[in-house]
Amino acid sequence: MAIFLLKRLGIMIATMIAVSILVFLLLEVNGAQVAVKVLGPYSSMEQREIWLENNGYNRPAYVRYFEWLGSFARGDFGESLRFKEPVADVLWPRLGNTGILALCVFGVMVPLSLALGVLAGMREGSKLDRSITVTSVVTTSVPEFASAVLLAFIFVFWLGWLPGTSSMTDGFDPVQLILPSLVLILYGFGYIARMMRASMAEVMQSPYIRTAVLKGLPYRRVIMKHALRNALIAPFTVIILQINWLLSGVIVVEFFFAYKGFGALLLEASLNQDIYLIQACAMVAVFVAVGTQTIADIGYTYLNPRIRFS
Repeated sequence: MAIFLLKRLGIMIATMIAVSILVFLLLEVNGAQVAVKVLGPYSSMEQREIWLENNGYNRPAYVRYFEWLGSFARGDFGESLRFKEPVADVLWPRLGNTGILALCVFGVMVPLSLALGVLAGMREGSKLDRSITVTSVVTTSVPEFASAVLLAFIFVFWLGWLPGTSSMTDGFDPVQLILPSLVLILYGFGYIARMMRASMAEVMQSPYIRTAVLKGLPYRRVIMKHALRNALIAPFTVIILQINWLLSGVIVVEFFFAYKGFGALLLEASLNQDIYLIQACAMVAVFVAVGTQTIADIGYTYLNPRIRFS
């Protein structure tokens, strides 16, 4: 296990370095473009040359890259052009807000989807199985912006039960998390439920499950101890990948409900061409993606020790 962890850590570091080089080449290597973004399109060539000299952009690219990478490792992402303050002061609170939203979504979506998937897989072909499958397909087929509009119409304008925005202007309010969480749960739970249903149905048809039932073992014990553990391997991957989706793929939901999260921040940085904020968001998103994939690989070994990684 220790060797496996060291290998995964090495792959994670190598991936982050490769991505950092790509980000640097796309956004930082051309100092003239950076100067235009910082000083504005109406700045003079003399002003840009002075800025490039003062900020070290006339040095060799490899020197700038290692200095830039060192600053990132220390948490120094530069100053946001949009907010006129250090990027870290803007980024970490927004990332924390998305983390809170993700916890709310995962706390409901994962148990619900796994429970429904297990029930459908245990009764393959039954009315319950068909009902869960149809519901999963329908909810997954409706995009977030459509379900957000529908739920807002029902709970905000028709019933008047919930607020229409989640900007938290008067401090943290858990009620304002209900609508964005519900939109994400409806969109995400169906995919996990269908994956769990397919995996559970396959496991229930395996010889060792049939043998355990024929030997007279309690059905509950067969399901919980033998079937469920093996059936969780495939859905576990989907669940872990949902973290990446919740981090940077919730732009529509956060923007629709005015929720100040990471997705909305990434959109705002792109619209305002905030180069330093875009760099930080990109690196954080890749770090989370690589980190969650490492967690998924480690989880495989616990769910099925027979799996080995080369």
